[in-house]
Amino acid sequence: MQTCGSWTEHGMRHFIATVCTVLMAGVAAAQETGLVTLQTRQDSAGWEAVGRLDIAGKGFCTAALIREKLILTAAHCLYDKDGSVVAADRFSFRAGLRDGRAAATRGVTRAVAHPDYIHTGGVTRPAAVAMDIAVLELDLPIRETRLRPYLIAQRPLSGDEVGVVSYGRGREDAPSLQEVCNVLGHQTGVIIMTCDVDYGSSGSPVFIMHQGETRIASVVSAMAEVGGEKVALGTSLEGPLNALMAHLASQAPVRPGGSQRVMTSGARNDTGAKFVTVD
Repeated sequence: MQTCGSWTEHGMRHFIATVCTVLMAGVAAAQETGLVTLQTRQDSAGWEAVGRLDIAGKGFCTAALIREKLILTAAHCLYDKDGSVVAADRFSFRAGLRDGRAAATRGVTRAVAHPDYIHTGGVTRPAAVAMDIAVLELDLPIRETRLRPYLIAQRPLSGDEVGVVSYGRGREDAPSLQEVCNVLGHQTGVIIMTCDVDYGSSGSPVFIMHQGETRIASVVSAMAEVGGEKVALGTSLEGPLNALMAHLASQAPVRPGGSQRVMTSGARNDTGAKFVTVD
């Protein structure tokens, strides 16, 4: 966990001051809810497309389905502690994992980080957090009715209520839902939230309601402690995800007579579904 006192590198001071100012200002927020373990199929309804992303020899992150064959997570999950890139065959996505059972399990054939993401190891920098997203291509599509890919929302605003579904240290056997946490502000492409995250929560989808649909508004990148208050740092998806999807399309082999499609913010996924660091 990064804290205000431990972020001492040049260029961090203004960002930290902004976080501290937001917290001390006491942004008016709705009553937050605590983490609730999704223990039953009924509890998990609507959240099954969030899964644990297991990484052989490393641990796990959290990821969410955004297309039949694509999951979204944090870019730093693609790197080992020594800075080397994790091979795709070391990943396994276990959608809706609960007490040893997953609604669907898939391998990964390709993992692509945002082209502007620079891995910084254990040091949290705003520029890295702002681009800390990656997409992983599954070996087989997920087409089960209750595992519907999520749509993408525009960037949440200060004061917005959001929610997060995550796996984490000490609660890795089932997903946890925090139905209501709050956006404190944003700075340099980083969203500052009150959401309760822990190690393993990297890549967790942050949800917001948009016209009655639950959509992904951010991805958890890191956690910080400011003045004794725990906050989560997330990546704004509005621009970075479009760039990442374009980068993915440019790398993918195009089928004869076919074309690549780039997902834009709010666009429907391939199934037409209506839906809406801490590694």
